[in-house]
Amino acid sequence: MKLSHTFLFVHDQDAALAFYRDVIGLEVRTDESVEGYRWLTVGPAAQPDLEIGLSLIGPPVPPTDHEALNALLAKGSLQGLIFELDDVDTKFEQVRAAGAEVMQEPIDQFYGVRDCAFRDPSGNMIRFSTPRSVAP
Repeated sequence: MKLSHTFLFVHDQDAALAFYRDVIGLEVRTDESVEGYRWLTVGPAAQPDLEIGLSLIGPPVPPTDHEALNALLAKGSLQGLIFELDDVDTKFEQVRAAGAEVMQEPIDQFYGVRDCAFRDPSGNMIRFSTPRSVAP
């Protein structure tokens, strides 16, 4: 078994696409529309079989939940993504220079990583992480 897809809710798929493709550096996997629904996925080059869906709040989510999900997304209260890479500091400077909202500058965490965090244009938290050696 392996993970093939995961999804993030976004307010604007074009803004999300620009952020994840042009700022973060992910590849577009699928960008197809049918009957008003846009199936938009991206993913890291090193994981060609992983797709991250950038989805508007709508079907198949029940309409009674749309308002609540939109409110949670606007507050940045939904789960985000963590990307592992070799150099957190370089990625931090690149993403910050592109104007992304910084949540946390690079820091060595007690649990063995150096990481930083940003918000995407919809408020989702995106973290970048590099494993580090932790002395016993």
